[in-house]
Amino acid sequence: MQALLFAAAIAISIPAMASPDLAEKVWIHGSEECALNRDPPIDIFKFDPDTTILRQNKCVNFEAPFIYVLFGTQTALVLDTGATRDAKSFPLYDTVQTLIAERVSGTQSQNLQITVIHSHGHRDHKAADAQFQGKPGVTLVKPTDKAVRQYFGFSDWPSGLAHIDLGGRTLEALPVPGHQGQDIALYDERTGWLLTGDTVYPGRVYVKKWSEYRSSIARLAAFAETHPVSAVLGSHIEMASDGTLFPLGATYQPQEASLQLHVDDLSALNQALQQAGDKPQEIVTGKVIVTPLNVVQKVIGTLLKPFGG
Repeated sequence: MQALLFAAAIAISIPAMASPDLAEKVWIHGSEECALNRDPPIDIFKFDPDTTILRQNKCVNFEAPFIYVLFGTQTALVLDTGATRDAKSFPLYDTVQTLIAERVSGTQSQNLQITVIHSHGHRDHKAADAQFQGKPGVTLVKPTDKAVRQYFGFSDWPSGLAHIDLGGRTLEALPVPGHQGQDIALYDERTGWLLTGDTVYPGRVYVKKWSEYRSSIARLAAFAETHPVSAVLGSHIEMASDGTLFPLGATYQPQEASLQLHVDDLSALNQALQQAGDKPQEIVTGKVIVTPLNVVQKVIGTLLKPFGG
C-alpha cells in the first residue's frame, strides 16, 4: 500500500507533458468565404477532464483568440473572454456553463464558482466580459492596473508571484508587462503549461514598452528554467507552419503553425532580446516575431487597436 501511495504521489507531482494531440491539433481557422462558413463559433479542445482550450472562429472575429478554462474542485478559472461581446454569435458564457455541467452534476455544478481573469486588457481578450458580468457565482477581475494588482496582491509590480487556488489546483501568476500594461502569465503545475497571453505566441508580437518586455521575457525564461514547463501556450496563432505570417486581419488561415511552443523557443527569444540590448528593434526567431511600436503606432493602437495582437 505504501508503494502504491508513493507511486501516486510521484504521478501527481510530475506535470503531464503536452500531448501529441495538442501539438498536432488542427483548429478551426476560418474560411475564404465567411458567409459560407459553417464551423461552430467556438472550437473546444478538452486536454483532460479539468482542462479545456477554446478558440474563437476567425469568421466570427479575425483575431480568433484562445481562451483557457481550468477546473479545480471549487473554482473554474476562465482566462480571457475573447473578441466578441454578442452572446448569440459568440456564446462564451453558455459554453463555460456546458463545460461545467459536463464535468460535474447537479448540486456540485451549482456550487462551482467561476473566476474570470485576463492575460491583458486589449479588447480582443475582454469583449465577452459582459456575458459574465453580474452572473451568480462569478468573480470578474477587470484588466485594469488597480484591479489586477489588488486581486493578485502584487505590491511591487512587476516583481513577485501570486497564487490562485482553484481547489486542489494552484496556479502561479507572473507580471509580464511590455506588450501592454497589465499583462500576466499563468503557470499550471498540473499540466506544466505556461500560459503567456500575447507576450509570446506563434506570430507577430507588438511591443509597447521595450525595456519592460525584455525584462518580462527574461523573468519568464528564468521561471521556465526552474519549473517543469511542458508547453508555452499563447493567445493567438498568426503564423503558418512554414514560418510565414498570415496577413493582418485574415479570416482564413490554412496550415497554421502549432499553438504549442516550448521552453527552447522562450530561451531563444530571451537570448535574442538580451543581445539586442536597449535599442528597440525587430526580433525574428522563427517561432516568434517581436516588433516594437513606434509613436504613431502606439497612438493608433490605443485608439483603434489594430496593433493589439
